[in-house]
Amino acid sequence: MTSKFIFDTYALFAIIQGNENYKPYLDSNVVINNFIFAEFCYNLYKEEEPLLRGYIDKYSKFISSVNPEWIEEAMKFRLAWKNRNVSITDCIGYIMAKRTGIPFLTGDKEFKSLEGVEFVK
Repeated sequence: MTSKFIFDTYALFAIIQGNENYKPYLDSNVVINNFIFAEFCYNLYKEEEPLLRGYIDKYSKFISSVNPEWIEEAMKFRLAWKNRNVSITDCIGYIMAKRTGIPFLTGDKEFKSLEGVEFVK
């Protein structure tokens, strides 16, 4: 499978941890934003991932900018979903995916049934 996806932090970690369900996405074109990259780095350091420098170098190349309007829309989306456990980062990633027409690759259950989401557990 070769295609383009906005990978959320869940997807990035599933890949580096060897989740077999993400194997078809290994050759995909990766798109992330600064928010996803920040959350990814934080979790790498938090987990004391031994290969963190390599992962940081690898995924930093895939960062795309987020339009300010998308951030505003994402915060409205998050507010509408305030009873669900969704992060700011996930909301921004999802809205970025909607606005660019690039599928949002995630295993976060909150996004499972949304349009434009490639849900993989």
